[in-house]
Amino acid sequence: MNNLTVMILSCVGAYLLGSIPTAVWIGKAFFGIDVREHGSGNAGATNTLRTLGKPAGFTVLFIDFLKGLLATSLVIFNHSLVSETEAYFNMQMLLGAMAVLGHVYPIFAGFKGGKGIATLIGVITAMSGWLALCCFVTFVIIVSVSKYISLGSMVSAILSPLYVGLIYEWHQPTFLYFCITIAVLVVYTHRANIGRLRAGNENKFSLNKKPTIETQKK
Repeated sequence: MNNLTVMILSCVGAYLLGSIPTAVWIGKAFFGIDVREHGSGNAGATNTLRTLGKPAGFTVLFIDFLKGLLATSLVIFNHSLVSETEAYFNMQMLLGAMAVLGHVYPIFAGFKGGKGIATLIGVITAMSGWLALCCFVTFVIIVSVSKYISLGSMVSAILSPLYVGLIYEWHQPTFLYFCITIAVLVVYTHRANIGRLRAGNENKFSLNKKPTIETQKK
């Protein structure tokens, strides 16, 4: 199998991993509910947490994180890139982008998915532990102060290019552009949240809240 074929198959594999609609499948399998028809209509961990409760929400969060981590790790099959640090890093970015694309537009769920934040965290963790830590700390601080998960996600994404510049001393321009693109995507997928934040009716995060709908496990 030639190198180009391996790269194409890796990208397809990353997209398919990202396309696993965790929130949709867990909601339907265990609660008989499509989370996209409740709450914010988003097929992600936050809406699952708010709609179906903590066990389901944190399960979706963990699996969606793994999707990004595993998809980016498919780079190991591209043996020709192992000795080329920059090419290896660029391939990781491409695979990560395919995984996030799969989560936002999943082929297994009618191309209607989530915002890709948990999957993106998995991608970033696979590529740069320091960047993942900086974004996570930023997210925790913003959510702790504001109680808005959407705001924490957007601020973390917007600051990620700055963190990349500081961590790599501005020597990773491709990674910098990648983070700028991701930041734009995150803000775009949160455009409804931005509207609710401006209107003052965005849902606040609290682990003590009960699920918004009464459900019975199957």
